[in-house]
Amino acid sequence: MAQYTADIVWQREGQDFLDNRYSRKHLLRFDGGVEVAGSSSPHVVPLPMSDAAAIDPEEAFVASLASCHMLWFLSIAAKKRFCVDRYHDSAVGVMSQNEQGKLAMTVVTLRPAVSFSGEKQPTRAQIEALHHEAHEACYIANSVKSEVRCEPVV
Repeated sequence: MAQYTADIVWQREGQDFLDNRYSRKHLLRFDGGVEVAGSSSPHVVPLPMSDAAAIDPEEAFVASLASCHMLWFLSIAAKKRFCVDRYHDSAVGVMSQNEQGKLAMTVVTLRPAVSFSGEKQPTRAQIEALHHEAHEACYIANSVKSEVRCEPVV
């Protein structure tokens, strides 16, 4: 059993908090030492109280799903002896009301484009099978209620 941590740090820094016009900018700190600027999405909290240059939770959610899928795909491709040269995913998440009427990330669509090299080149069917296997193995996708789609670009 593994445990994963992240430190999320926000400080008021003298802002008037009670008027609800405080900055949502904060820090995401991970165990490897990486620190990333975080904020609410400007779609949720208007500028200047949010920071469009920072990562918002919705973006992090989409990126987490896309990253997990990619890491599984690379692992499975290597085991099957397909040499991956490049993997690029333009993932998109849609925020809308779910069946209970609550705002939720209802669909995340992964659109991975993968380039291979070497003598052993996968067929379209093999690429789709690799993505299916990666999707089934992705523990982030297995952990969420949202529909997670994968539409490989081949």
